[in-house]
Amino acid sequence: LKFKGEMTTAEIGDNSTIRECVTINRGTSDRMKTQVGSGCLLMAYVHVAHDTFIGDHCIIANSVNLAGHITIHDYVIIEGNAAVQQFVQIGKHSFIAGATLVRKNVPPYVKAAREPISYIGVNRVGLERRGFEKSVVDTIEEIYRLIFVHGRNVSQGMSLAAQEVDACAEKDEIIDFISRSENGVIRGLN
Repeated sequence: LKFKGEMTTAEIGDNSTIRECVTINRGTSDRMKTQVGSGCLLMAYVHVAHDTFIGDHCIIANSVNLAGHITIHDYVIIEGNAAVQQFVQIGKHSFIAGATLVRKNVPPYVKAAREPISYIGVNRVGLERRGFEKSVVDTIEEIYRLIFVHGRNVSQGMSLAAQEVDACAEKDEIIDFISRSENGVIRGLN
């Protein structure tokens, strides 16, 4: 509905694999392009709508539907039959379980599932496979324990994490991502 014939593109990075029946729509005047990064795997029947940006080394499994204006950061895995609502952001190194409806932003380094979508833990296996040191993964888990597990609201948890967790790049990324999430982030554990 937004496309008015403007000169836009759909760009696919080097060494990405696009399997059978995948659809990738070119951009509109919003971002002027749709982009799939390098080293990605888009399995059969994936739909990538206009103005969606997919980072490098992402795996999007069978029959995932990505609405328009989504940003998926590097090293994200989305299991089959998931659906992602427009304007959502999924942080790097995150894992989305199969058949999940993604209506809120997903911060970096987490696993998300359930209905409604919720935090179910840190993507420890994915991080370890990518060479993250155990101490870094433990720090990420501590940050998310403070934000999502201990029964506080997200703002209280972020404030506590900012005070109690030693300075590190991952803490800065998590707090920055959540702070910039205008349409909200996933829920914590109930």
